Amino acid sequence: MSVGHSAGVFWRWWTAGTISAVGSGVTAIALPLTALIALDADAFEMGLIAAAGYVAWLVIGLPAGVIVQRMPLRGMQVGADLARAVALLSIPLAWWSGHLTVAQLIVVALVISFSTVLFDVANATFLPSIVERSELESRNSLTSGTHAVTQVGGPPLGGVAVQLLGAVPTLLIDAVSYLVSALLLRSLPARPKEKPDRWPPVRSMIREGWHFVSRHPVMAPCTWAATALCVACGAQIALYPLHLVRTLAAPAGLVGLLLAVEGVGSLIGAALTPRLTGWLGSARALLLSGMVSVAGAILVPLGSGVAGYLCFALGSAVFAAGVVLLSVITRTYRQVASPPDLLSRVMATVRFVTWGAIPVGGLAAGALASVYGSRVALLVSVIAVVCAPLVLVFSPVRHLHDLTDHPSSAVTPDEEAMVKAGH
Repeated sequence: MSVGHSAGVFWRWWTAGTISAVGSGVTAIALPLTALIALDADAFEMGLIAAAGYVAWLVIGLPAGVIVQRMPLRGMQVGADLARAVALLSIPLAWWSGHLTVAQLIVVALVISFSTVLFDVANATFLPSIVERSELESRNSLTSGTHAVTQVGGPPLGGVAVQLLGAVPTLLIDAVSYLVSALLLRSLPARPKEKPDRWPPVRSMIREGWHFVSRHPVMAPCTWAATALCVACGAQIALYPLHLVRTLAAPAGLVGLLLAVEGVGSLIGAALTPRLTGWLGSARALLLSGMVSVAGAILVPLGSGVAGYLCFALGSAVFAAGVVLLSVITRTYRQVASPPDLLSRVMATVRFVTWGAIPVGGLAAGALASVYGSRVALLVSVIAVVCAPLVLVFSPVRHLHDLTDHPSSAVTPDEEAMVKAGH
């Protein structure tokens, strides 16, 4: 594949993801507000909806790597986009007919969750095949930064749309974004795969990916650290809208703006990642990310009134910056340190462990908040955040300058060539 053609493929891939992410940013505010405003959902129901949005990582997170390895990447991504669009379209239809329930919101969140699992694993596997190894960190930073921008723009857009259109009709924006994404991805060239005469058993393929990640001296502690942060992220996804609307009494428009500040932090974290890794080294920057995340998580639930708004905004921005820094560094490391035939399974295994922790955090936080309130539940979630830097400190990462300095990180030139060939 020529450099120019490869760049064109990347930008179409990036555009599809960006459009979809803008819609998802709108849904991030519209879906919980639909539950809160249209259906008067309580704290535990909010936790169930948040958990449903990520529970698929626990159910099919591990098999997803095998499925992606065996199926056409482009077709899987397009199918996932279409499934998510149809699921979202069902909410306005049910609402207009007077049959919308919390149970349907949970089912829709589940459909989106299962589709997103397959889409994300395919997407992460696709990227190393269209960019040079030396460009992976910058491209990952770009995609994380773009996601941060959509986090900045999506929730305020969603908040304004909710005020103008209502919470339920606003979900149509995300449905359309998935349809546009599907059309763009359909225009990408198919990635040919070499198929063996006979695939190994699914269990053995899953086991191989699991053993590689769980026994890797660098990848394993990075995964456990990310998992700790994801527990806290689950609590935040479940409780942020509830905390803002019912504890801090913020109107819908302000809720969107305050949730968007998290995207500002993500954007700053993504923009600073290449500089920090170049200055400190990726391993030391990773340790810094954990400490930054702790500081932000502590600030989020403090204060009330205007002080509460400011603490929430600053805390969520700082926490998001730390999380994105960790995410970009560890994702890039997995892409360069994994054997090509294991890459999709490595990505799926890590997402299974990390994102699988999100619904656990959401359910636990929702249950805790239903008894003690959102402020207490968010403060308790800080315990999980503290575990992230502790895991890294008591691992080989502490002694490294760059993660790739560890001997286990070597990928041979032949293996790298296989990645570029799409195998």
